[in-house]
Amino acid sequence: MGKKTLEDISVKGKRVLVRVDFNVPIDKTTGEITDDTRIKATLPSIQYLLAQNAKVILMSHLGRPKGEFKEDLRLNRVAERLSELLGQNVQKTDDVIGEEVEAAVNNLKEGDVLLLENVRFYPEEEKNDEQFAAKLARLGDIYVNDAFGTAHRAHASTEGVAHYLPAVAGYLMKKEISVLGSALERPDRPFVAIIGGAKVSDKIEIIKNLLTRVDTLIIGGGMANTFLAAKGIAMGKSLVENDKISLAAELLEQAETQGKQLLLPIDLVVADGIDLPQTASVCVIDHVGADKMALDIGPETSKLYIDAIKNAKTIIWNGPMGVFEVEAFAQGTNRLAQAIADTTANSIIGGGDSVAAVKKAHLENAVSHISTGGGASLEFLEGKRLPGVQVLLDR
Repeated sequence: MGKKTLEDISVKGKRVLVRVDFNVPIDKTTGEITDDTRIKATLPSIQYLLAQNAKVILMSHLGRPKGEFKEDLRLNRVAERLSELLGQNVQKTDDVIGEEVEAAVNNLKEGDVLLLENVRFYPEEEKNDEQFAAKLARLGDIYVNDAFGTAHRAHASTEGVAHYLPAVAGYLMKKEISVLGSALERPDRPFVAIIGGAKVSDKIEIIKNLLTRVDTLIIGGGMANTFLAAKGIAMGKSLVENDKISLAAELLEQAETQGKQLLLPIDLVVADGIDLPQTASVCVIDHVGADKMALDIGPETSKLYIDAIKNAKTIIWNGPMGVFEVEAFAQGTNRLAQAIADTTANSIIGGGDSVAAVKKAHLENAVSHISTGGGASLEFLEGKRLPGVQVLLDR
């Protein structure tokens, strides 16, 4: 990785301002954290800084408070959970900037951890306001960005602060960039990418970028309908982006010109509607009834896709094969998740829904890497530069 990390800079006894991604799901009724993966992912960086006797000041957002203080989006529960995981008390402020916060920072001893309140309580955060970033920067001597999940956003706490302090990557940031970067730039071949999800429009740039790099591209989910429509297949009531049909046709042509294998479904699970799983049946692609919706890939398609990944050495998977939240339409996604887990490939799962599917199937320990950044991993796979990474010090 071409960027400096927290090991490349002296942090002993320093006030280290760390941007983490503690945007965890919280149960609305109980207020309990339902998945603490993102908190656990930043422990290596925090523990390293504590071992170096740094004073650790953490910044994160939670949810979408839209620039207002919202009681249900405070980070108190996060501080409690982090205290449990670290085995030491994590102090927390009720604000992000101001006298109370500065006093709390000044009182920190070496080896202490302080969590600031939700940075998105201030509208200046998402506007990347210079004065707000400067106030945040006053709290630290060094800035560490360990929030890959927000690295694609140029916000005050992810990009702005780095203009005022020596800025380096944390361990999680380093891992994400090196894993995704080497898969794209130096993959072991055969290299197979599986792209799913509802809409082609969300994944156009990924498909374009990956087509130049992969050996095989597999398309599933609702977006496959638009590709099938581009081949002149009637898709009934299925989700089809009519304004993207010509683009899908262009991408099919591009794959052919580049000699890349692009796989589309050969059979589908259809039903009268998402909420009518009892009407589900399997049909070949050119027999989708006028009143039917395609909601998952069929068993023959699953076999075709699994065959294509059996001998893969590098696999990137982004997006489910169907409406996997409904059991009747989850088989394609589940079969694929299991097949990826069964390979010896370097397997990388990126994007919220694919990660959720892998976890639902209890296969998270059987894949090589699960990306913590939905939007950030998408933009990275599109070949875009991430503002939160760009701004860090070069090696």
